[in-house]
Amino acid sequence: MDLVQYIWLGIYVFALTALLTYGLNCWFLLLMYRLNCPKAARKHQHIKDAFYRNIAPENWPRVTIQLPIYNERYVVERLIESVCRIDWPRHLLEVQVLDDSTDDTQKIARAMVAEMKMAGIDIVYIHRTNRQGFKAGALGEGLKIAKGSLVAVFDADFIPAADFLKASVPYFQEPQIGMLQTRWGHINSDYSLLTRAQSIGIDGHFGVEQASRAWGGLFMNFNGTGGIWRKKAIQEAGGWQADTLTEDLDLSYRAQLKGWKLMFATQVVCPAEIPVTINAFKSQQHRWAKGSIQTAKKNLGKLFRADISWLVKIQAFLHLTHYMVHPMMLLVVLTSIPMLYTQWFFDNLAYPVMIFTVLCLATFGPSSLYLFSQRILYRDWKTRIKYLPFLMCLGTGIAVNNTRAVLEALFNIKSGFIRTPKYGIRQKGENWQNKKYTIPLNAVSILELFLGFYSLTGLFMFLFFSKYLVSPFLLIYTSGFFYVFFLSVKHGFGKTASR
Repeated sequence: MDLVQYIWLGIYVFALTALLTYGLNCWFLLLMYRLNCPKAARKHQHIKDAFYRNIAPENWPRVTIQLPIYNERYVVERLIESVCRIDWPRHLLEVQVLDDSTDDTQKIARAMVAEMKMAGIDIVYIHRTNRQGFKAGALGEGLKIAKGSLVAVFDADFIPAADFLKASVPYFQEPQIGMLQTRWGHINSDYSLLTRAQSIGIDGHFGVEQASRAWGGLFMNFNGTGGIWRKKAIQEAGGWQADTLTEDLDLSYRAQLKGWKLMFATQVVCPAEIPVTINAFKSQQHRWAKGSIQTAKKNLGKLFRADISWLVKIQAFLHLTHYMVHPMMLLVVLTSIPMLYTQWFFDNLAYPVMIFTVLCLATFGPSSLYLFSQRILYRDWKTRIKYLPFLMCLGTGIAVNNTRAVLEALFNIKSGFIRTPKYGIRQKGENWQNKKYTIPLNAVSILELFLGFYSLTGLFMFLFFSKYLVSPFLLIYTSGFFYVFFLSVKHGFGKTASR
């Protein structure tokens, strides 16, 4: 082989090895779940029983609930109403509406706060005009005057149940617990194929990944909403900081490096609205992907110098850099056609078989994790897993969008904080098209279309050269890129996004 062929081979093998590593880690997390689940279930019940047996209501901790919102006209009433219905002693509960809105959300929120005050709720409305620090800035401002020793956070699309605090606060009996994350539920998962696919992805993260990390003594993270922090833990970790787009992930790692323990309660479910448009989903994924890599750059040095086990360090590295799978996917796709013209690929049947095996392990690791999450969370899991192929297409099709986010983080390219629009959609038939906050089509979709045709070309060429073992994976990539592109076009003809 000449030098160029060796370069193509090197890139291809590097990307495959990276995908294999992240894929195998899904199997590891599944194993950790199976080993620790029985003990964790018993511990959850013991924690609740001990709290209510040993601590009188007058000694329960005071809780501040923070509601960071920005232009949420369709869901802000629902949010405030649900939070004010939470069952907790009135004198021990404070609600902060942290509103950075620039539209009529202000008027709606102010009216709701006044109404709840009349009903006897200790609730305060805080409005900022500069949006400095975005969500992290708003949370930090509220924290300065928060009365509670515990601080719960809910984004605008969440609807916490009335017993949320009674099910969650008992975990803070242990003084080293700095944060408790609860499992996200879904109020509109059956709205479309897109929301079905997203719900499976969310279930995989919360049903298995978060549980495995928490129960296995690994580093985990606050997901930005549906959780409770100990105020002291936030302060000792350096407070909310806005130098990454995932202030929640950043704070989580800083707190754990300070010695605080983060917990996860899979039995406590906090329902939320899933994004109903692909462009809103892409915006959300861009923020999470870019913020994760920014957090990795910020904290990995401290992490590897910390006095913790190498297993924890390696798992934390894989956790923070997980979105690197998307540029690796693109490298595999882009080098697939050049690989057909390397003599190495045709020298021995063992090479295509090896590549097929690696791709299987890399692909079916995450798929098995998602399938397992449906099995443990839902009785009707067999009817739910038929939507798994749509999640696979979504996961590959989003690779262009997330690769852009990763590159922006690696090369310190700045971008604004664009929040995910919520429309108050709960069931099929409800319309979002005529509502504000629609995110328009962007140039990323052109690349998705190009890669769809490129993958399709590669698929035909692999079939032509009788390389059938690799062809199914190119079919997944082709389907994914076209699926995301056509949805982006379909959902993109709307009003300009509100930022």
